[in-house]
Amino acid sequence: MSAALPALDAVAVVVVRGGELPPGADESAAEAGAAALLVGDGTEGARARLSSARTVWTVEARLPDAGVLAEVLAPLLARVHTVLLPASSDGRDLAPRLAVALDRPLLAGAVSVAGQGAEVLRHDGRQLVELAATGPFVATLLPGVRGAEPADGDPVTYRIEARWPDAPGGTHTLGTVAPEAGDTPLPEASRVLGAGAGLGGGTAVALLAGVGRILGASVGATRAVTDQGLLPHDRQIGTTGVVVDPDLYLAFGISGAAQHVGGLGSPRHVVSVNTDPHCPMTAMADLGIVADAPAVLAELARRLEAPHD
Repeated sequence: MSAALPALDAVAVVVVRGGELPPGADESAAEAGAAALLVGDGTEGARARLSSARTVWTVEARLPDAGVLAEVLAPLLARVHTVLLPASSDGRDLAPRLAVALDRPLLAGAVSVAGQGAEVLRHDGRQLVELAATGPFVATLLPGVRGAEPADGDPVTYRIEARWPDAPGGTHTLGTVAPEAGDTPLPEASRVLGAGAGLGGGTAVALLAGVGRILGASVGATRAVTDQGLLPHDRQIGTTGVVVDPDLYLAFGISGAAQHVGGLGSPRHVVSVNTDPHCPMTAMADLGIVADAPAVLAELARRLEAPHD
């Protein structure tokens, strides 16, 4: 019989695929008071990589569809006040179904979560709204918005044998197809190429997209680029756009205005290509290339044999 989690203020529910943690897993665990429930295949390996948790429950299983998973997890989470999921693809898929199974409200797209509600982004990320809940609730936390410090020592781990239905109804998952790297949502991308005003017009932006596909990187931009319609608004990085937290950020023709840098999170490596050696982006970069951004991009594309869109 499945063992329910104890009464907790909060717990992060993290869906694991092939032992890999989704974007935002550590942040969600940290926001949930360093408590996490890992469910999926390869949870033991994922537990070892979840650095921000002090207490971890694992449910090892081949993942069913999100509706069945919500029905199985709901009894385990009945005594937890705040159920928090990273707003990754699996988290966004599971969260509304889990909210229905638990008969709770869903506060989606949170940047911070407290006992009585959450601060969420609305209107294409342009407005921060405070939402209050009168009781227990489910929330999703946007990756890259808060960061997470590693917890001290190894977490205390409990393994749960969940009870799965013999004949699940509802929808059936036929398979899971991973997105191409260039199509990965910016908050989830490990590599990001940034287009700034110094990159030029649509031809250069299209070339940047071709380079991104070869490098396995998503393409983002400053507001100056999206305002021209060269890229859609959901590709705008900054305080009025999306927040990213990649391993590599390669900025072409970006000066580094505060509004843009405010959406960068904490990238592990930053490369800046700009003619101004004193601009903020070059100053914060691990590698600064003082040169014409379109020319550097064209040479990089030539060497990579990148196609134009």
